[in-house]
Amino acid sequence: MLVVMRSQATEEQVRAVCNKIEALGLRAHPIPGAQRTAIGITGNQGTVEAGSLEEMPGVGEVIRVSKPYKLVSRDIKPDNTVILFPGTHVAIGGKDIVIMAGPCSIESREQAMTIGEQVARAGAHFFRGGAYKPRTSPYTFQGLGEDGLKIMAEVRERFGLLVVTEAIDNESLELVEEYADVIQIGARNMQNFSLLKHAGRTRKPVLLKRGMSATLEEFLMAAEYIMSEGNYNVILCERGVRTFADHTRNTLDLSLIPAVQRLSHLPILVDPSHGTGKRNKVLPMGRAAIAVGADGLIVEVHHDPDHALSDGPQSILPDQFEELVSEVKQIAAVLKRGVVAPLDPVAETVLAVEPTSRPAAAH
Repeated sequence: MLVVMRSQATEEQVRAVCNKIEALGLRAHPIPGAQRTAIGITGNQGTVEAGSLEEMPGVGEVIRVSKPYKLVSRDIKPDNTVILFPGTHVAIGGKDIVIMAGPCSIESREQAMTIGEQVARAGAHFFRGGAYKPRTSPYTFQGLGEDGLKIMAEVRERFGLLVVTEAIDNESLELVEEYADVIQIGARNMQNFSLLKHAGRTRKPVLLKRGMSATLEEFLMAAEYIMSEGNYNVILCERGVRTFADHTRNTLDLSLIPAVQRLSHLPILVDPSHGTGKRNKVLPMGRAAIAVGADGLIVEVHHDPDHALSDGPQSILPDQFEELVSEVKQIAAVLKRGVVAPLDPVAETVLAVEPTSRPAAAH
């Protein structure tokens, strides 16, 4: 169920409706919009009597939401969610496009610093890298753990890049929340509901990757798990699904982008590296992702991919990344969009983002 407040409703009236919902044993999720606030109601197993809410001061209408996902839906929030990062000019989900880049795995301090400098100079806004690596084989490189997180924090301090990295379980989630600016939930964990709930209780934005065989509804329901716990700062990411195709590692489903944007207010990025698994396909599919309306890219970049400890074949070289950024800017201009200006580590201090658990940070 959804309670839509009048445009002139006061904060006190919104709070009173939330208190009423909580008194009914339900959970209220007030989400401010451009014109008015909508309050999502979750926790109701059956029908909720709408009459008592409809008569409250400031209430415009009470709507029953038929979709299984409530908080993710445009029914509750018609305008796009924009996730802000205090202390910087970076925003995800707005008019401008963001770019995340870095190695699949943090292998050493020297490797991270080398790549961090190169992607920062080329125009990246986030440094992506894995400290915890869920691998198919237990004998392959599993990541540096907390040491890898410390290295990424040093990259942020030195080059002014925000940090996005994956948490693979509840234990690593606590450390990732401490060190990173964005918590990534990988494809293998898209339906790890315990992890999703824990991520929903954090104070950091969550980048949720689509599962390898997930439908659109399953993808949105995974995001609903996070939002239902009070974290409304969720970023979706299409990273390819498994099909019968054998010319790529996965099939990058770019049709998902407009489909998500029709149904949900959440921003969505595209990962053309995992989506193809082939270095020579990353740039063309990255260009295509921006052309269909993605809010940004997350790309694997390595200065020596032939000796990378993971995902070398799909990691592009720094000069290729520079070319991709240039092409993204040109395509964005055609769509009357821009690319977020690069962060200047000298001119501004980059702080770890601390969005509130309520949706005040999501506009």
